[in-house]
Amino acid sequence: MPELFDAIEPYATHTLPVSAGHRLYVEECGRRDGIPVVFVHGGPGAGCEPWHRRFFNPEVYRIILFDQRGCGRSVPHAELDGNDTASLVADMEAIRELLGIERWVVFGGSWGSTLGLVYAETHPECVLGLILRGIFLCRPRDIHWFYQEGASFLLPERWQDFLAPIPERERGDLVSAYYRRLTGRDEVARMAAAKAWSLWEAHASTLLPKAAVVDHFGNPHTALSLARIECHYFMHDSFLQQDQILDNVHRLRDIPGVIVHGRYDVVCPVEQAWLLQRAWPGAELRVVPDAGHSALEPGIVDALVRATEQTAMRLR
Repeated sequence: MPELFDAIEPYATHTLPVSAGHRLYVEECGRRDGIPVVFVHGGPGAGCEPWHRRFFNPEVYRIILFDQRGCGRSVPHAELDGNDTASLVADMEAIRELLGIERWVVFGGSWGSTLGLVYAETHPECVLGLILRGIFLCRPRDIHWFYQEGASFLLPERWQDFLAPIPERERGDLVSAYYRRLTGRDEVARMAAAKAWSLWEAHASTLLPKAAVVDHFGNPHTALSLARIECHYFMHDSFLQQDQILDNVHRLRDIPGVIVHGRYDVVCPVEQAWLLQRAWPGAELRVVPDAGHSALEPGIVDALVRATEQTAMRLR
């Protein structure tokens, strides 16, 4: 079974000023003249981690990681102004142009799959291929499933923790109730809401409990950006039309893709991957039978590394 490649360090880092005062952290790893691949992290608002570099053979790939607006090492931290999907797509183009890349592979999971798909539908001529995990179509029904009713029935004890910061009278619209707290002036209430929001996602992300995932999501720096930015996007329908990704999937017809999805994904049920593949016959769907949502699930790691290796063989 393939495992993650050995840990590596960047050979170059960049600070890229973009609109609305945001400055993005960008790094390059692996082989300078390798196949360009951009890693699109989840959330929105989660940021990149060192192990994200390790899905790619560093002797073959030129690996580009960047922290999206407001998270990770990008600044200002947890900033909502100027933070929307169209701006993130424009940021990816700015990074591609900064690094002098003509076309690249786009690799993304969860929200990273959302942004990767929107980017590829906007700039198909710039994409060599897509490797996507935990498909998140970001429709209102998908947000309702995870943040209002649906996933709540599968993890009732964790759901009670998610409800705890919100008075019963406000629980008819939990995203709005959280948004008021996450954007309010009460710093204690804001951080309590951020941790409850972030830990709900952490506990739902893996088929079996995984302390590393919970610890990362529970870190105050990560929790604040993840909760504020996610809630900001979901309050605004992710700045997308209701079925935008599926309606525009014909733009991917000349792009090969691999879709990896856990059978027991609670955060993003597998129906989303199934619908995407039906609309995009050029993509191969690999459903991992013993996995949830997280990229750290062993079967998901295996499928993703196999996908990067097979993509490299095709492109070479």
